[in-house]
Amino acid sequence: MDNRFLVSLLLSLYPMLAWPQQNQSVDPMWLHVPERLDPLEFELTEPVMGSNIPVRYDFVELRDGVYAPIAIRTPEGDGPFPTVVFAHMNGGFGLRWLREWTHYGSGTLERFLDEGYAVVWMRYRAEVDTDFSVPLTVRPFQGRQRYSRGPQEFEDAIDIIEYVRALPEVDAARVGYMSVSHGGEMLLKITNQYNGLAAGIATEPAATGFLAPRPRDPNAPPPPEEPETLPVNTPEMQREAAANLRARLDMDTAMARLRSIQTPIFVVGRDRDHNQETFRLVYELLEEAGKNVQWQSYDHDEHGFAFIERNADGVYEPDPIQREVVAAAIEWFDRILKAPQSSPVLEYSETAGGDWVFD
Repeated sequence: MDNRFLVSLLLSLYPMLAWPQQNQSVDPMWLHVPERLDPLEFELTEPVMGSNIPVRYDFVELRDGVYAPIAIRTPEGDGPFPTVVFAHMNGGFGLRWLREWTHYGSGTLERFLDEGYAVVWMRYRAEVDTDFSVPLTVRPFQGRQRYSRGPQEFEDAIDIIEYVRALPEVDAARVGYMSVSHGGEMLLKITNQYNGLAAGIATEPAATGFLAPRPRDPNAPPPPEEPETLPVNTPEMQREAAANLRARLDMDTAMARLRSIQTPIFVVGRDRDHNQETFRLVYELLEEAGKNVQWQSYDHDEHGFAFIERNADGVYEPDPIQREVVAAAIEWFDRILKAPQSSPVLEYSETAGGDWVFD
């Protein structure tokens, strides 16, 4: 027998001879671990400014193995509690963002705590330009994973919601989601292919992309720039803008995306927002698709008005409209999350966004 062949054979058998135990590694192609390591548990908590309810920061492992931080607070009493996760616009900025918004931007969350809800601030990836319709596929590669594209922020949110639903202090059948702006578009993307939320609120949902607009005429002059808050936006102007946007949509694609949604959604508009036509069409098309949907619009000067921040004196002092929208949000969730109900069925649908597929 060729000595070189014998040496090669022995080398190939060496790992099995040296490590007879079953490999417990998460990465077995590249590392042998004879015994699974004990779970690493740590507590990262701090008091919250002006509150007797502290915050706990957890790190959620996402589908590609990176971690996203979340901030969890629970009300007085014994759980499990109905719970609302909160998504504020675009993602990014990590733990520092969570701490700042927990201390300075949680007036709305404080009201939910007062009403017996556990609350969770989420952080997720920043928004990307990859279209929602591009499916995510995953295949084995060198013992690990290879993705057809990077996971997107709404897929991070699904992973975070699943983590939250598994917490002992959370009632898994009574988890809701409240959002603003891009976070509202994320709610549509999430519920397009995931039914683990019992209810959602999309305030000022910047969801034009989800509604599948056709490309503009490249030869047409660009639309004029508008301020975020218009000086005037009468009901007639709003109806005209919504009709113009509706005419631009690929309605077959938009309705296919919306028909797959099973989660009840409360859509909140802002009368003078430059994207009010988008907010209104989200509601109208969900209603036309036969969904459980509610609409209310408010005349407020600030985008993101449903999320109450401390004023210059460090005090949460919401104006009357903010009080009204937060009360309406709590009433919406009370009606669904606090009513007797069966657990939602978790399922994924292969819709416009596609499911993640292992091939």
